[in-house]
Amino acid sequence: MPMRVLCPCLMFIVLTGNVTAETNLQRVPLAEDDSLRGAKAGDERLVGGIQLCWCPAGEFTMGSPVNETGRRWDETQMKVVLSKGYWIGKFEVTQGQWQQVVGEFPDKRPSSTWGLGDAFPVYWVNFIEAEVFCEKLTAALHKSGELPKNWEFRLPTESQWEYACRAGTTTATSFGNVLGHHQANFSGDPLNGGAKGLTLNRASPIGSYAANAWGLHDMHGNIFEWCRDWYHTKLPGGRDPDLRDVRGVQNRDGSFSRVRRGGAWNDDAWACRSAMRLRYEPERRSDHIGFRVVLVEK
Repeated sequence: MPMRVLCPCLMFIVLTGNVTAETNLQRVPLAEDDSLRGAKAGDERLVGGIQLCWCPAGEFTMGSPVNETGRRWDETQMKVVLSKGYWIGKFEVTQGQWQQVVGEFPDKRPSSTWGLGDAFPVYWVNFIEAEVFCEKLTAALHKSGELPKNWEFRLPTESQWEYACRAGTTTATSFGNVLGHHQANFSGDPLNGGAKGLTLNRASPIGSYAANAWGLHDMHGNIFEWCRDWYHTKLPGGRDPDLRDVRGVQNRDGSFSRVRRGGAWNDDAWACRSAMRLRYEPERRSDHIGFRVVLVEK
């Protein structure tokens, strides 16, 4: 089913690829009665140093059809309605942004082995630490008056993430059913005969690959991204699904997992599809898992 759209505290320099440039996007403080809502899909705004793109309210089919290449058993399609629009990070949160909001890296420091620099995505952060970033950024912007009290930064739900990734498409990726090395940062085989090319075998700077139709970069590949939901074997459907506080299937060792999305630099292209979802325990970290944020109205 196609998607239907229902119709200066922290001052960062925006880092895009290997280029550092001041942004001209709006970043003025807002009064409580001012609207942060965008007008159309892909509208851009800068809030607290985070470049954001607007995802309008709408409905879509989450998951993958049975004939999709690389489809996994836990991608059975579900209809989802998102009743409110929201902003999502144009890029994955970077190492530079992490240091400005949180400070020190919580575990291993990023390195040139996996991608090092202010314009590279942050990794070696677990789910809890990613949520701390969102909480600290929200608190600072509420205090400064740049962000109204009824808005907050969070990790995206699974449905918010996939809706933004698809950007109106129903194909395996937002670029179609073919994915090549020139379109995303992955190291293995392309999808459905996509073009082969240079592989980095590490993260790439944000904005190194083309954006989807709503202006979002690296929704496919680069690093996996934490989602807000606990992992359930069945995709959440219905209206505004949010499984942050609803534990799903238990792992063999008795633990529970959160969801990670998007694939990474060390994967084949099939793992970078829009519907691809994997579990990961929230306490764990990795050299290829980071996050992007959403800004939502409470």
